[in-house]
Amino acid sequence: MEKRILLIDGMALLFRHFYATSIHKQFMRNSEGVPTNGTQGFIRHVIQAVHDIKPTHVAVCWDMGQKTFRNDMFEAYKSNRKAPPEELIPQFDHVKELSGALGFHNIGVVNYEADDVMGTIAKHYAKENRVFIVTGDRDLLQCIDEHVEIWLIKKGFKIYNRYDMSRFNTEYDLQPHQLVDVKAFMGDTADGYPGVKGIGEKTAVKLIQNHHSVEGVLDNIDQLTKGQQTKINTNVDALKLSKSLAQIHTDVPLDHESLIENMRYRLNLPLILNVCDEHELRVSKRYITSNFI
Repeated sequence: MEKRILLIDGMALLFRHFYATSIHKQFMRNSEGVPTNGTQGFIRHVIQAVHDIKPTHVAVCWDMGQKTFRNDMFEAYKSNRKAPPEELIPQFDHVKELSGALGFHNIGVVNYEADDVMGTIAKHYAKENRVFIVTGDRDLLQCIDEHVEIWLIKKGFKIYNRYDMSRFNTEYDLQPHQLVDVKAFMGDTADGYPGVKGIGEKTAVKLIQNHHSVEGVLDNIDQLTKGQQTKINTNVDALKLSKSLAQIHTDVPLDHESLIENMRYRLNLPLILNVCDEHELRVSKRYITSNFI
């Protein structure tokens, strides 16, 4: 029987809901004074996603520390990111504890990003199953195929930018894997890698539509305008590095046989409400009670 596999970018949800409420200083502290605004938003969002997607299997994927193999390739990778606010720090461990208590399988692999883990799982299981990835990171659009959908989180808990193969092809006139080549030219200010200075998304997309890949552009560089040639030749090393950094690694070492068993999931609302009570998550409990019971 076809499985419906839901992969959740845990940090994306935690950060999104922390910052959505902390701007108004709504930290929702528990009786010990520990902020729970991010964790409460995480719970509401995950339960809503489970309700909407109706998965048979769920994994919540996490980054494991600040350094990955990409830092070995480029020391400045993500080095421009600010330290997290002090109210968010205790929620990192708390949200993983809650995720496990709710019955979700937590997974993270040292030296890899959560994106790499999600990409690896999606690639492995999409051959015979449906895979849904809930994330805030557009980089994961490169993992779309006929059986993989990317649900990009927006405001609230129910609204997404949903991408399947048809929408991606229509919007970009490219194949999903070519997004890596586009990002190689654009660079990524959030992740701190340069790309080619002076080439933005519109030009990058056009170059890949015409020449299919970074390598195709370089092989036909004499067909470009003089300005484009100069920009690319000046930044060719940065271009090649940026492509390597933009590529989601889909061969993370995972035990797929045990993983699929650990990911089995069935919604258990009484358990969820008990977890909310135990951790004083009153806002989450009200949301779940109002929407699903």
